Amino acid sequence: MRRYPFSFIALTALGVLCAIPGLLSLAGFGASIHPLLDDPMAGLAFVVSAIALFGSGAFPLVIEKLKEKEGA
Repeated sequence: MRRYPFSFIALTALGVLCAIPGLLSLAGFGASIHPLLDDPMAGLAFVVSAIALFGSGAFPLVIEKLKEKEGA
């Protein structure tokens, strides 16, 4: 079984949690969550933040794969 780094799991989970309201806001359903999410630019900010979190989570995963390859 493969072990994933905790930082990868945490940052990816935060990215998913950030992407959900962002996509809902961009789809036009943001006002049902919060009045501030009625603006599509707020949704865009959430989506950009989610992409940044996914990218940040990828670094520990790549480093872990490189360490496994080096040790093999």
